[in-house]
Amino acid sequence: MNYISTRNKKIIKTPSEAILQGISEDGGLFVPEKLPKLNESIDKLIGKSYKDLAFTIMKYFFTDFTEDELKNCIDLAYDQKFDREEIVPVVKKDGVFFLELFHGPTLAFKDMALSILPHLLNTALKKLAIDKEILILTATSGDTGKAALEGFGNVDNIKIMVFYPQDGVSEIQKLQMLTHQGDNTCVVGIYGNFDDAQNGVKELFNDRNFNNELADINILLSSANSINIGRLVPQIVYYFYGYLNILETNEIRSGEKINIVVPTGNFGNILAAYYAKNMGLPVNKLICASNENNVLTDFFNTGIYDIRRDFKMTSSPSMDILISSNLERLLFEISNRKDELTKELVNNLKIDKKYSISPAMKENLKDFYGGFANEKKVEESIGQLFKTTDYLIDTHTSVAYSVYKDYREKLQDDTKTLIASTASPFKFGASVGRALGIEELEDDFEILYELAKLSHLEIPKNIQDLKNKDIIHNNICEKNEMQSMVVKFLS
Repeated sequence: MNYISTRNKKIIKTPSEAILQGISEDGGLFVPEKLPKLNESIDKLIGKSYKDLAFTIMKYFFTDFTEDELKNCIDLAYDQKFDREEIVPVVKKDGVFFLELFHGPTLAFKDMALSILPHLLNTALKKLAIDKEILILTATSGDTGKAALEGFGNVDNIKIMVFYPQDGVSEIQKLQMLTHQGDNTCVVGIYGNFDDAQNGVKELFNDRNFNNELADINILLSSANSINIGRLVPQIVYYFYGYLNILETNEIRSGEKINIVVPTGNFGNILAAYYAKNMGLPVNKLICASNENNVLTDFFNTGIYDIRRDFKMTSSPSMDILISSNLERLLFEISNRKDELTKELVNNLKIDKKYSISPAMKENLKDFYGGFANEKKVEESIGQLFKTTDYLIDTHTSVAYSVYKDYREKLQDDTKTLIASTASPFKFGASVGRALGIEELEDDFEILYELAKLSHLEIPKNIQDLKNKDIIHNNICEKNEMQSMVVKFLS
């Protein structure tokens, strides 16, 4: 299995090279030369542990890793840092299955992939005998930043720098990043939104002169965002795990299709579900759930991707995104892998702030359904689900749950459904508390105590500890100053 660029299929990399590089030299994203098909029958996978299943899936993608190398990466990733033995519990509530992806150290789904990416990178470095330091540059809408800092903190040969929108993350998300300790880490707030941070990071990757200057001081740029194929592939695993859990508990019969609902911003998490479907996972509909930044909903409904609209700050900040980077990989697939066309569409977005796909490409989107939830629905869904089931979800999961309810009512589809539950409700305590009738308090931690009392849940220790931690990172910059901040960090 080699990897090619979405914008130029003549650029070919081994898995190790693609993981290390993060983004192609032409600005494109790496995709497998051919999407693999699962050789094993789904039934044969029943009973596998999360680690064993991870090896079964990832071996199709990381073919230049030996069995021992890949298993070692998996063992180091999925260990006691997760607070559940099964790593990813599946909970049935209100007739749907919630895939709880937030039991890692930073209480968000990003832990699932960012726990293994540092080990994949270090293994790739050794395999390619590259004697350089890696600088991880990452833009975050909230959760990727802390998960990346946690994964890469104090890892040999790697430095990590995280850019986040100064006023575009929750208070808990911000504290998680600003209090992070680690000599090889740097966190920078920017005056702008996530799209500004993401575009700034992409420009640094595509700046050949800057990359050459870094090479002169023995530094190689790489990414921890889902634009890195080493971050995306591990996310495929938990959709298989969720399906197998539902199958094993006799909620579905062998081969029966399910719907998968994913709260979506940068499109990586639902793209992983799309890859799982292509590998052979029995999936009926991939339901793409957006918040009020509903550019993806409009795209799936009209075939037009148009970012000429107001950027909205919502209670689900990790999805406050207008430019969904991973959609480029889907464009590549639905155009029958036409690299020139993919490049043209992406360039149109950069120049004209919009693009339109052909009727044939739109036909290839039939596996998807796009919907969005406004702030009122998000709040109502949290309160309603808790009132009827005592089950508490965060704002992002509520977006998915709300969109699913609308989908089920609109299409009268009773297909069993798996919802990706992407974060602990305690990461967004003020918004979740408001949905349960808890009054706004000056101190976010007071809200968390009230939320814990009302829900009979414990505040996760990693969040409780934040209250007494010192702020370590005080960096803020304009979006056009990101390069100078990198230079400052390295010096």
